Amino acid sequence: MFDAALQCPYPDARQPGESPEPHALLTPVLGLLGTWHGRGHGEYPTLDNDFTYAQEVVFSHDGRPFLRYEARAWLLDGDGSALRPAARESGWWRLQADGRVEALITQPTGIAEIAVGRVDGDTVEFATHQLALTPTAKRVDATRRRYTLTDDGTLTFVHELAAVGQPLQHHLSASLRREG
Repeated sequence: MFDAALQCPYPDARQPGESPEPHALLTPVLGLLGTWHGRGHGEYPTLDNDFTYAQEVVFSHDGRPFLRYEARAWLLDGDGSALRPAARESGWWRLQADGRVEALITQPTGIAEIAVGRVDGDTVEFATHQLALTPTAKRVDATRRRYTLTDDGTLTFVHELAAVGQPLQHHLSASLRREG
Protein backbone atom coordinates (compact mmCIF):
# COMPACT_ATOMS: atom_id res chain seq x y z
CA MET A 1 0.00 0.00 0.00
CA PHE A 2 1.30 3.49 -0.94
CA ASP A 3 1.62 5.94 1.96
CA ALA A 4 1.44 9.53 0.60
CA ALA A 5 2.94 10.84 3.85
CA LEU A 6 6.19 9.08 2.89
CA GLN A 7 6.49 10.92 -0.44
CA CYS A 8 8.86 13.87 -0.14
CA PRO A 9 6.84 17.11 -0.06
CA TYR A 10 9.90 19.22 -0.98
CA PRO A 11 10.61 18.86 -4.70
CA ASP A 12 13.73 20.36 -6.22
CA ALA A 13 13.43 23.35 -8.54
CA ARG A 14 15.22 22.84 -11.85
CA GLN A 15 14.27 26.09 -13.57
CA PRO A 16 14.23 29.72 -12.47
CA GLY A 17 10.74 30.62 -11.27
CA GLU A 18 9.88 27.11 -10.10
CA SER A 19 8.96 26.56 -6.49
CA PRO A 20 10.62 26.59 -4.04
CA GLU A 21 12.13 30.05 -4.19
CA PRO A 22 15.91 29.91 -4.41
CA HIS A 23 18.00 31.01 -1.46
CA ALA A 24 19.53 34.46 -2.04
CA LEU A 25 23.06 32.99 -2.03
CA LEU A 26 22.20 31.05 -5.21
CA THR A 27 21.62 34.24 -7.22
CA PRO A 28 25.01 34.13 -9.02
CA VAL A 29 24.40 30.58 -10.29
CA LEU A 30 20.65 30.56 -11.04
CA GLY A 31 21.46 30.51 -14.77
CA LEU A 32 22.81 26.98 -14.32
CA LEU A 33 19.50 25.51 -13.13
CA GLY A 34 18.14 22.85 -15.41
CA THR A 35 19.14 19.79 -17.38
CA TRP A 36 21.95 20.25 -19.89
CA HIS A 37 22.99 17.96 -22.77
CA GLY A 38 25.90 18.10 -25.16
CA ARG A 39 29.06 16.56 -26.52
CA GLY A 40 32.64 16.75 -25.47
CA HIS A 41 36.15 15.63 -26.17
CA GLY A 42 38.57 13.93 -23.80
CA GLU A 43 42.22 13.02 -23.68
CA TYR A 44 44.87 12.02 -21.17
CA PRO A 45 48.44 10.76 -21.55
CA THR A 46 47.64 7.39 -19.95
CA LEU A 47 44.87 6.66 -22.48
CA ASP A 48 45.61 5.04 -25.82
CA ASN A 49 43.21 7.28 -27.75
CA ASP A 50 41.36 10.57 -27.47
CA PHE A 51 37.61 10.11 -27.21
CA THR A 52 34.29 11.79 -27.88
CA TYR A 53 31.51 11.64 -25.35
CA ALA A 54 27.97 12.85 -24.67
CA GLN A 55 27.07 14.35 -21.32
CA GLU A 56 24.05 15.22 -19.22
CA VAL A 57 24.37 17.64 -16.29
CA VAL A 58 21.53 18.55 -13.91
CA PHE A 59 21.52 21.46 -11.45
CA SER A 60 18.64 21.90 -9.00
CA HIS A 61 17.91 23.26 -5.51
CA ASP A 62 15.44 22.82 -2.68
CA GLY A 63 15.42 26.43 -1.43
CA ARG A 64 18.53 26.15 0.71
CA PRO A 65 21.91 27.77 -0.16
CA PHE A 66 23.34 24.94 -2.25
CA LEU A 67 22.93 23.40 -5.68
CA ARG A 68 22.39 19.71 -6.23
CA TYR A 69 24.69 18.55 -9.02
CA GLU A 70 24.54 15.39 -11.10
CA ALA A 71 26.53 14.51 -14.20
CA ARG A 72 26.74 11.44 -16.35
CA ALA A 73 28.60 10.77 -19.57
CA TRP A 74 28.78 8.03 -22.16
CA LEU A 75 31.34 7.33 -24.85
CA LEU A 76 30.40 7.77 -28.50
CA ASP A 77 31.71 5.75 -31.41
CA GLY A 78 32.87 7.20 -34.72
CA ASP A 79 29.34 7.71 -36.08
CA GLY A 80 28.10 9.37 -32.86
CA SER A 81 26.21 6.37 -31.47
CA ALA A 82 26.36 5.52 -27.78
CA LEU A 83 29.17 3.06 -27.14
CA ARG A 84 29.10 2.53 -23.35
CA PRO A 85 28.62 4.39 -20.03
CA ALA A 86 31.59 6.48 -18.93
CA ALA A 87 31.84 8.94 -16.03
CA ARG A 88 29.15 9.54 -13.44
CA GLU A 89 29.17 11.80 -10.39
CA SER A 90 26.90 13.63 -8.01
CA GLY A 91 27.25 16.16 -5.27
CA TRP A 92 26.54 19.58 -3.88
CA TRP A 93 27.81 23.09 -4.54
CA ARG A 94 27.67 25.23 -1.38
CA LEU A 95 27.52 28.95 -2.17
CA GLN A 96 29.01 31.50 0.23
CA ALA A 97 28.15 35.19 0.62
CA ASP A 98 31.54 36.37 -0.70
CA GLY A 99 31.21 34.42 -3.99
CA ARG A 100 33.13 31.37 -2.82
CA VAL A 101 31.95 27.91 -3.82
CA GLU A 102 32.61 24.73 -1.87
CA ALA A 103 31.86 21.63 -3.94
CA LEU A 104 31.45 18.06 -2.71
CA ILE A 105 31.55 15.57 -5.57
CA THR A 106 31.51 11.78 -5.42
CA GLN A 107 32.07 9.21 -8.12
CA PRO A 108 31.11 5.51 -8.10
CA THR A 109 34.73 4.70 -8.99
CA GLY A 110 35.71 5.40 -5.36
CA ILE A 111 36.66 9.07 -5.54
CA ALA A 112 35.28 11.74 -3.19
CA GLU A 113 36.40 15.27 -3.95
CA ILE A 114 36.12 18.49 -1.97
CA ALA A 115 36.88 21.50 -4.14
CA VAL A 116 36.86 25.23 -3.48
CA GLY A 117 36.66 28.17 -5.84
CA ARG A 118 34.64 31.20 -6.86
CA VAL A 119 31.77 32.46 -8.95
CA ASP A 120 32.97 35.27 -11.20
CA GLY A 121 30.20 36.61 -13.41
CA ASP A 122 29.05 33.74 -15.62
CA THR A 123 31.95 31.46 -14.66
CA VAL A 124 32.29 29.05 -11.75
CA GLU A 125 35.77 27.69 -11.22
CA PHE A 126 37.01 25.43 -8.46
CA ALA A 127 39.97 23.20 -7.70
CA THR A 128 40.78 20.37 -5.34
CA HIS A 129 40.95 21.12 -1.64
CA GLN A 130 40.93 17.47 -0.50
CA LEU A 131 40.48 14.05 -2.08
CA ALA A 132 39.50 10.75 -0.53
CA LEU A 133 39.99 7.49 -2.40
CA THR A 134 38.71 4.01 -1.65
CA PRO A 135 41.45 1.35 -1.48
CA THR A 136 40.79 0.23 -5.08
CA ALA A 137 40.22 3.66 -6.68
CA LYS A 138 42.48 5.03 -9.39
CA ARG A 139 45.06 7.45 -7.95
CA VAL A 140 43.87 11.05 -8.38
CA ASP A 141 45.93 13.90 -6.94
CA ALA A 142 44.09 17.03 -8.09
CA THR A 143 41.37 18.41 -10.34
CA ARG A 144 40.31 21.81 -11.59
CA ARG A 145 36.91 22.51 -13.18
CA ARG A 146 35.42 25.49 -14.96
CA TYR A 147 31.77 25.99 -15.95
CA THR A 148 30.97 29.03 -18.09
CA LEU A 149 27.54 30.18 -19.25
CA THR A 150 28.07 31.98 -22.56
CA ASP A 151 26.00 34.80 -24.08
CA ASP A 152 24.34 32.37 -26.52
CA GLY A 153 23.11 30.12 -23.67
CA THR A 154 25.77 27.43 -24.00
CA LEU A 155 27.30 25.93 -20.88
CA THR A 156 30.95 25.10 -21.47
CA PHE A 157 32.78 22.71 -19.21
CA VAL A 158 36.55 22.21 -18.87
CA HIS A 159 38.09 19.64 -16.53
CA GLU A 160 41.78 19.36 -15.72
CA LEU A 161 43.14 16.30 -13.95
CA ALA A 162 46.30 15.14 -12.14
CA ALA A 163 46.09 11.35 -11.85
CA VAL A 164 48.14 8.15 -11.99
CA GLY A 165 51.43 10.04 -11.74
CA GLN A 166 50.63 12.71 -14.34
CA PRO A 167 50.70 16.48 -13.60
CA LEU A 168 47.56 18.63 -13.68
CA GLN A 169 46.53 19.01 -17.33
CA HIS A 170 43.56 19.15 -19.69
CA HIS A 171 41.34 16.07 -19.59
CA LEU A 172 37.79 16.98 -20.71
CA SER A 173 35.86 19.79 -22.41
CA ALA A 174 32.24 19.94 -23.50
CA SER A 175 29.57 22.32 -24.80
CA LEU A 176 26.10 21.77 -23.38
CA ARG A 177 22.65 23.23 -24.13
CA ARG A 178 19.77 23.47 -21.68
CA GLU A 179 16.91 21.04 -22.26
CA GLY A 180 13.56 22.63 -23.10
